[in-house]
Amino acid sequence: MAVELELAQDRITAYLSGEIDHHIAAQLRQDIDQPVMAAPPALLVLDFGGVTFMDSSGIGLIMGRYKLMQESGGRLLVQNVPPALRKVMKVSGLDKLGVMEKMEDSGR
Repeated sequence: MAVELELAQDRITAYLSGEIDHHIAAQLRQDIDQPVMAAPPALLVLDFGGVTFMDSSGIGLIMGRYKLMQESGGRLLVQNVPPALRKVMKVSGLDKLGVMEKMEDSGR
């Protein structure tokens, strides 16, 4: 699993790729949280376009970043979620938080 961060004015985008499990999620949290806490952006984007597998640790990763952004007065957007992972996220209730990009927004 790799994460590539893109920092813009008031936005940090984390491009995720590979598999997200318990061990990887811990490293991702650290890699994403460090720049977010150093200079809180108005928007944190988690781009799941390159993610091939995710267990419940991925849900925890999203929920933790949601809470972090709420505490700093910013917001979270989860985008480019593959259909199989979108199902898992909906079952877990993430769609109710209003953080998931709408299907029509992503062009899927």
